[in-house]
Amino acid sequence: MREVKIETTLEVYEDISELPKAIQKLMGSAIDARNNAYAPYSKFNVGAAILLDNGEVVIGNNQENACFPSGLCAERTAIYYAGARFPNANILKLAITASSQNQVTDKPIPPCGACRQSIAEYEIKQDQPIEIYFMGAKGKVVKSSSLANLLPLLFESSVL
Repeated sequence: MREVKIETTLEVYEDISELPKAIQKLMGSAIDARNNAYAPYSKFNVGAAILLDNGEVVIGNNQENACFPSGLCAERTAIYYAGARFPNANILKLAITASSQNQVTDKPIPPCGACRQSIAEYEIKQDQPIEIYFMGAKGKVVKSSSLANLLPLLFESSVL
């Protein structure tokens, strides 16, 4: 038996004002998307904005359903729309923001496991890392230079 240590490096910004202007704008698009989320059951709104290498920005937000598994997260809504609308474009950056309608959300909220796997699929497909920025409704913003930092033991197609 041997022990394997997995480490990751993330950047933490005190708030959105510390981000580069282009990322502030992208996060602003994610906030706008978050404000239009359909979350009557969880009362937890999430917005995502993707910057593609063709300059397009694609947004998504969570869309809930009374049959809970039928809903879709903001990140996957945006990623799948980007894939459908711009199938040959690479995803450069992804901004995510989440807020609860029941309490103040002031800590960074990362993508869920299903969204991490979907982001991984596109990172592998394009053979290029995706920068991911995530935050709550306010406060600190975390940057990961690649999905691999958030999901280091990746399940991918080479094992199929």
